[in-house]
Amino acid sequence: MFGHFCICISVKLSCFEMARIQINFCIIIIISFVLTHTHSADGDVYSAVLPHTVTALTDSCVLIPCTFNISTFEEKLQKTKQIYWIWLKKTPLFGKDESSVVFNSSKNIIQGFRHIEMIGNLTERNCSTVFYNIMMNHSDPYYFRIEMEPNVFRATFNTNKQDSRKTVRINVTDSPQPPELKFSPNVSKSVMEGTAVNLICSAEAPCPKQPPTLSWTNIPKSANIITQLQEKPDKTHSVFSSMTFNASYMDHRMNISCTVTYPRNISNNITVNSTVMLRVSFPPKETHIIIKPSASVTVGTNVTFTCKSKGNPSSNMTYTWYKRGQETPLAQEKKMSFIVTHNNTGWYFCTALNKHGNQSSEEIELLISGSLNAAMYGCIGGLLALLVISAVFYYMRTKTLSQTNTRKKDQTEDKSKELDIYSNKTIEINMKSEISEKETDEVHYGEIDFSTPHIDHINKINPETEYAEIQRKTQINSVQKQEELYAQIKIN
Repeated sequence: MFGHFCICISVKLSCFEMARIQINFCIIIIISFVLTHTHSADGDVYSAVLPHTVTALTDSCVLIPCTFNISTFEEKLQKTKQIYWIWLKKTPLFGKDESSVVFNSSKNIIQGFRHIEMIGNLTERNCSTVFYNIMMNHSDPYYFRIEMEPNVFRATFNTNKQDSRKTVRINVTDSPQPPELKFSPNVSKSVMEGTAVNLICSAEAPCPKQPPTLSWTNIPKSANIITQLQEKPDKTHSVFSSMTFNASYMDHRMNISCTVTYPRNISNNITVNSTVMLRVSFPPKETHIIIKPSASVTVGTNVTFTCKSKGNPSSNMTYTWYKRGQETPLAQEKKMSFIVTHNNTGWYFCTALNKHGNQSSEEIELLISGSLNAAMYGCIGGLLALLVISAVFYYMRTKTLSQTNTRKKDQTEDKSKELDIYSNKTIEINMKSEISEKETDEVHYGEIDFSTPHIDHINKINPETEYAEIQRKTQINSVQKQEELYAQIKIN
């Protein structure tokens, strides 16, 4: 460098007619060139690995994966006291004009961004950086610079304008790309029923610290889902989800969707999705018969049998009709029509066939309305007999219960009457006894004559003894009458 400096001076000094100002101007230009290219010292080889482009979502963040390599890096680390890192925008040139500097760790400068974070370890040659709060005006190429101080190594990676792989461009968008949804292995047309199917959904995750969420719709019953954040070969990230299931005929023509939701700091989250239709090949399923106008018609009615079945492929499906008791097929078509007679009633079924297999329907009986067979007569007769027996049993049981209740009621009333009669008779007897005693007392007292006392008679007959005798006889008579009345009541 000093050789270049001397050559330039010798050239200028040989031109004596030129002004002194011109010589000074030349010296200033040469010094500026030396400062700008200090990092390109002889023998130093350096390079950086960056993705060509990264897509960022507005109001989110973006990760720029970055690694670098410098010749004799370990030796330089031993001489280094401090490592500074710098990000430049639009240009790789670094000098006194700091308008292109978006971040400088030596001066703690941040321009145009709210926050920039170094998540890599420079001593391990990792310069991965996260830019936060991305806006539309952040779409530009960016250059990484490193300075190992004191004056050990200084270099801006991507100084070669012809080699765009040495720089990274941030593309900012308001609408992220839909997720990539595909079968693995690739299912171009359809899969056979029972085959294991793997459906993969992946979406870009420009901000791993705020990764998008992924969800599925119309998930088959046997599905097993694994979702994770993965690092791609270029060190960018994506959300990856794998859904594995066994294909069922019920999954045929099912639209399976993968939905990705990107979180944002201030504005609403953004949701995008992708959809694929699953096609499953399978033999006939759910085969059945439809009869019009009905399975019970009058003689002379024109009936139509239709064989319904699900299958894939269905374009070349064939149908065959059979009647119970007949070995030969009746027809080979989806619909069969005929006029009803007494001879063509009976049990019918159909068989559906495609290249994967066949299936027969359940039998269905065609009847003539108003006519019943012996079996049906037997069933109806048995039901009627059962109803009659049940009714008779119920009537007899009800009558028996009624008679029992009546008998118990009569017995209760008789006992009540007996008690009333006994009570009334007792009262009557007591009343009569009292009346009799009163009358007896009065009569005997009336027969006593105190006007002419006879001493002998008085001595022989004591009035108190006579009164006691009369009272005793009255009581005996009263007791005898009560016993006779009670005996008569019991006999009745």
